[in-house]
Amino acid sequence: MVLNVIWLSFFFLGILFALGQLVFAGNAGVFGEMVTASFNMAKTAFEISIGLTGMLAFFLGLMKVGEAGGAVQLLSRLVRPLLVRIFPSVPPDHPAFGAIVMNIAANMLGLDNAATPAGLKAMKELQTLNPNPDTATDAQILFMVLSASGLTLVPVSIMAFRAQMGAENPADIFLPLLIATFCSTMAALLATCAVQKIKVFQPVVLGWIGGLSLLIFGGLHLMGQLPPETMRTVSGAIGNGALVLLIGAFLALAVAKKVPVYETFVAGAKEGFQVAVTIIPYLVAMLVGVAFFRASGAMDVVVGAVRDAVSALGFRAEWVDALPTALMKPLSGSGARGMMVDAMQSHGADSFVGRLSCIFQGAADTTLYVVAVYFGSVGVRKTRGAVGLGLFADFVGAVAAVILAYVFFA
Repeated sequence: MVLNVIWLSFFFLGILFALGQLVFAGNAGVFGEMVTASFNMAKTAFEISIGLTGMLAFFLGLMKVGEAGGAVQLLSRLVRPLLVRIFPSVPPDHPAFGAIVMNIAANMLGLDNAATPAGLKAMKELQTLNPNPDTATDAQILFMVLSASGLTLVPVSIMAFRAQMGAENPADIFLPLLIATFCSTMAALLATCAVQKIKVFQPVVLGWIGGLSLLIFGGLHLMGQLPPETMRTVSGAIGNGALVLLIGAFLALAVAKKVPVYETFVAGAKEGFQVAVTIIPYLVAMLVGVAFFRASGAMDVVVGAVRDAVSALGFRAEWVDALPTALMKPLSGSGARGMMVDAMQSHGADSFVGRLSCIFQGAADTTLYVVAVYFGSVGVRKTRGAVGLGLFADFVGAVAAVILAYVFFA
């Protein structure tokens, strides 16, 4: 419903702005520009989707091998000691933990197809502990917020889009994106624990939070000592190196478990082709709507007003052109994807705005969508502040994304 309103708004507001240009500025050519922009963007959206096929087939094939080789299970064993302590209302041997761990591990590896079913199963298992079936429990809220925070170690689709849009080094956003999504997840965890009065001052919890924070921000501090060009080179090298090591680890685990690697890869690659075809109508719809809105002059007016306000407050405003991606992300993954692609199309994949839009896209998940699907699947109507906590995490991730974009790419 929300996405429907947003999409229609692109067209109706675009028409109103175009009429305003005709009446007040005598610009009769604006209508032709809107039609041409819409047709051109429809063609561009299709070409982008088809161009993604090879990249998505490769990565989803690789992820299938990693899943079969036990990568998800390995991450599950690593994360479980932490989860047992931050979900105190869930018995340690409850089956909900298995699904929770699988959901988080799958999200970290970018396995969306595995994450959603695991998330729905986790919510169903947590519902068995719910004394008031129409009201969310603390455990359900914490799980939803963590899932919506979108912690991802391998931003497969974002790097695939960057490659298709002509980025010189598609992985150069790997490190800043990882730090931004870490900030979002930590904000989600700490805020929810504070509201629910969960004890975070436990050795295991502090060890996880402190260790990860030291690793992330210690690395960021070291990177900050480098010249900007060297920093971008190092960031790209870390991203590419991490991917190479990940590929090697997935293949080695699969071989050790005697998985038929080639056949498993092909099965996953077929899913990549299906995903690429599936996103065509969504990408066409959103990009055409954005192009229609932009060609009418409405986008320039809105973004310009925000930029002027930010500049008047004394802040740098280069990031404002990427803001539509951040605003759309909590509402719709496909909508935010369209905004990200539009930013790269308009400003360049390797521009500051293009890179920042990619970091915005990966810093968090679609909070409102996750709330609707996960709680709706078990009939929970009273979400008790879950939306506010999720949006707070989105806000922290967005602020972190802007700061990191200036650190790495300004």
